[in-house]
Amino acid sequence: MTKRTLSFGWFLPTFGDTTAFGNPQARIPASHALFDAVATAADEGGFNYLLLPVGPPCWEAGALGAYYAARTQRIAPLIAVRAGYVNPTQSAKMFATLDRMTGGRIAINLIAGISDADTLADGIPDDKDVRYAKMGEEAEIMKQLWASETPIDFHGTHYHVNQVIEPKPVQVPHPPFFLGGGSPEAAAVSARHSTVHLFWGETPSTVGASIATLRALAAQYDRAEVIRFGMRMHVICRDSEAEAWQAAHDLIQGAPRLTNFADMRWGKDGVAAIARTSEANRQVWRLLDESGADMRLAPHLWTGIATVRAGAGLTMVGSPPQIADTLEAFIAAGCTSFCLSGYPHAEAARTFATKVLQPYFSHRQMTGLPQDGRP
Repeated sequence: MTKRTLSFGWFLPTFGDTTAFGNPQARIPASHALFDAVATAADEGGFNYLLLPVGPPCWEAGALGAYYAARTQRIAPLIAVRAGYVNPTQSAKMFATLDRMTGGRIAINLIAGISDADTLADGIPDDKDVRYAKMGEEAEIMKQLWASETPIDFHGTHYHVNQVIEPKPVQVPHPPFFLGGGSPEAAAVSARHSTVHLFWGETPSTVGASIATLRALAAQYDRAEVIRFGMRMHVICRDSEAEAWQAAHDLIQGAPRLTNFADMRWGKDGVAAIARTSEANRQVWRLLDESGADMRLAPHLWTGIATVRAGAGLTMVGSPPQIADTLEAFIAAGCTSFCLSGYPHAEAARTFATKVLQPYFSHRQMTGLPQDGRP
């Protein structure tokens, strides 16, 4: 019997969408209608989870996650908890309540923030080191609160918690934690707490070494065989390779580099702040530099999207069989989860689901979410 080990996620663009970064008229503003279209396409397409981003232009992830948990049938909202923003006891109660109300359709995205400057602008003075330290304590507190029937008496550097809570979550041992990042601080938290660690700036030829490093760290907590790994990427899938590459070039044609930062309220200073703070973004931008004039790292891996947006910067480009082959290369290297996006997001979700996910991977796709201790 084939093991069902794979999971697939889709991105909800809560700051808006586009069909062409170089054409302001192609921008699709954030709206209820846009979110409904994307969430419905992802749910009906059979994706396991729905990633809700955070940031100044994004609509609030927790509120939207609760809303779409109620509006969808199968997909699980992947909701961010930003280190230092919410008391961990409150987070534990919120996520456990949502888990109970949805019958176990909630996942948690551990977020340190894209830059020190962005976090400070929100009124949080913590630098990156402090945010990751708080993140680790918050994850530990949530896990203890979910597991304990008596006050947990937690004493950390940043939090002291002496509490017991209800309800307990449905998922065992707890709702899965996802974490995406490329820094040593991110690796340390993932090794101890993540169900799935998502890489941004890796190729099939490099991701295996990064997985081995994280497994070795996880082994210190007896989690080497528990933690799972995946990729956060974009996808441009068309019936033919020529059509896919034309769509890729059309997507960024005429767009100045990182033009969307003006839309996302970061500006040039914000780009510099991200570069100073985010190792994952630095990895993506290094790959962009390495990919040359055609911005291709491999036959069907393209870095062009990194010229117009921060965050995930690798795009799979090709026909359905070529996209499937690219995913197979990452699977062979040790990845089992793929958090994807494409432009425009509702149409791209339907295309990937019908032409790649269902025909090539549904027989290996798990039902529900990855869990600690579940092969």
